[in-house]
Amino acid sequence: MACREGTRVRWARVGFDQVPFPGPGPHVLSYRATLDVPTETVARISGWLQAHRRRGDARPWQRAATCWTQAILVVRWLIEGTDIPVLARDAQISQATGYRYLHEAIDVIAARAPGLPEVLAQGHQEGWEYVCLDGTLIQTSRSSVKSDAGHDLWYSGKHRSHGGNIQVVTDPTGFPVWTSPVEPGSTHDITCARAHALPALYPAAAAGIPTLADKGYTGAGIGIHVPLKGRNLAIDHKARNLLLTGLRAPAERANALFKTGFKALRRITVCPWRIGNIVTAALVILTMHRGRW
Repeated sequence: MACREGTRVRWARVGFDQVPFPGPGPHVLSYRATLDVPTETVARISGWLQAHRRRGDARPWQRAATCWTQAILVVRWLIEGTDIPVLARDAQISQATGYRYLHEAIDVIAARAPGLPEVLAQGHQEGWEYVCLDGTLIQTSRSSVKSDAGHDLWYSGKHRSHGGNIQVVTDPTGFPVWTSPVEPGSTHDITCARAHALPALYPAAAAGIPTLADKGYTGAGIGIHVPLKGRNLAIDHKARNLLLTGLRAPAERANALFKTGFKALRRITVCPWRIGNIVTAALVILTMHRGRW
């Protein structure tokens, strides 16, 4: 049993059959495994997939796997980082169908996430005093795509790794409430923020919810509070920096929630442009576990 938001939530284990690869030998091993997620989470995703099939499929009953099986497939991939060949084998579908079902389920889950203006409006109703903005790099396999200047587009010099830049907005407790679409790893945080986050954060700051960020967002504009740069700062400036750092400290756990709770986010091996929807789908599941949706 686990306590979430003052309500007792039953954490159940979803079982699934492990079907071995067919081999020439007479002896094969079959066993049962468990997935440590609430049964309600898989049931809810399965319901979303069923509604999606009814809207878009001419013959949804001719699918190679059920909505429940597809829901387990995507949750296993996100949380456990299980390879697609294994997931397809266990679901008794082809690898091509496994990839198609994975991307379809990710898009269906990600579509359930609210936009940043809606999140900030809800935060205003709940009395948030501020939000925090930070960027994270979701590592990916090496990409050979070049920028207009001839540089490696997906390589981040800051992290010395290939990946996609994702902007994360958190509430005052440090829990992630919104994630941005992906930008190539060579893109700076403030550039990503200007494209995806700042247009909604400015009105929120005017309404009484300012944004706290690190020095990488210096020059972002009114309502975006960042520490002051430089040495030998005045005492009041040092105090301001310490205050901002202390208020932003809980926001550091947001990236940890993603990368420790979802093994797939430690290194993405599919198309890097899919990172945005993958992180958003993880956010939806994370928020369901918290008991807010």
